[in-house]
Amino acid sequence: MSAVLKSAAVAVRPMREPDLDHVLAIEKRCYEFPWSRAIFEDCLRVSYSCWLLEWEGVAAGHAVMSVAAGEAHILNLCIDPPLHRHGLGRFLLDRMLELAADHRAQVIFLEVRPSNLAAQRLYQGAGFNEVGVRRNYYPARVAREDAMIMARQFS
Repeated sequence: MSAVLKSAAVAVRPMREPDLDHVLAIEKRCYEFPWSRAIFEDCLRVSYSCWLLEWEGVAAGHAVMSVAAGEAHILNLCIDPPLHRHGLGRFLLDRMLELAADHRAQVIFLEVRPSNLAAQRLYQGAGFNEVGVRRNYYPARVAREDAMIMARQFS
């Protein structure tokens, strides 16, 4: 783990609607095709597990997860690009894994772009394995991009 996490105050708290301006700004810095405000509002409205990661009191990332019928699904996990490679993504992912286990999930799923090698390494390092492909899942400039489906079992 990096010095950032040892020296800085890192916290994960429930996301609220007033956080969405910060969340959307991070989304836009991370993704060419970010989630919209309406998507985040819907996730909050239906009581998905929505979390904000703060570093030294400032929004630094977020995650959205659904949990039902013994399964969890990480729908979005995002860290502000200037803060990449400091262990914040792993910190947030570990928190989502804890929450899924607390809800007695037996398996947790997520999708990742095949072109996002850094995210794949993060997920593999946390025990996720590739279990399938969703064809034409992600928007892209020229053609849609497939999604690699990854899963991790809870023991």
